[in-house]
Amino acid sequence: MTDTALHFIQRADAFATIVDRARPAWDAPTPCEGWTVRDVVDHVIDTERDFLERQDLGPGPSPDRSDPATAWRGHAAAVADVLGRDGVAELEYDGYFGRTTIAATMADFYGWDLVVHGSDIARATGQEWSVSDEEAARLHATADGWGDALHSQGICAEAVEVTDDASASDRLLARLGRDPGWRP
Repeated sequence: MTDTALHFIQRADAFATIVDRARPAWDAPTPCEGWTVRDVVDHVIDTERDFLERQDLGPGPSPDRSDPATAWRGHAAAVADVLGRDGVAELEYDGYFGRTTIAATMADFYGWDLVVHGSDIARATGQEWSVSDEEAARLHATADGWGDALHSQGICAEAVEVTDDASASDRLLARLGRDPGWRP
């Protein structure tokens, strides 16, 4: 498995910890307007499955969604299995921004999504959430590469303002259109 694929796995593990700690607040509202914690978990599972299936790399049957934490862990294990298959991580295809690999897309788009939605779930369920300055810089660099597409429909809302002394985590959330002070 490539380092890039491992980066996705690390983000998936961090997301799993947040989802585990959200139990049983599956119906709690999140910063994603109109979405509950369960909706957010379903979203990340569905979008990752959809991407892999479009690449003929389906991760197997859809997990039972009755317990989002169990569903996420089963799904994440299936994705890790797909990424660990010989040659899959390095497999190239033509993506939205040009030629890329399966692992790069999983780390730089879907892994990025896990960090952002991890913050949504954490805040919805009263968990502490932050990223290191290094991780925030990586996420900003990825967002930089998307240009105007970052704020297109279904990706991120327009940036919100924060104070000059805001943390790296709060500056990241604000750039992605999330109010760092949001509470349910």
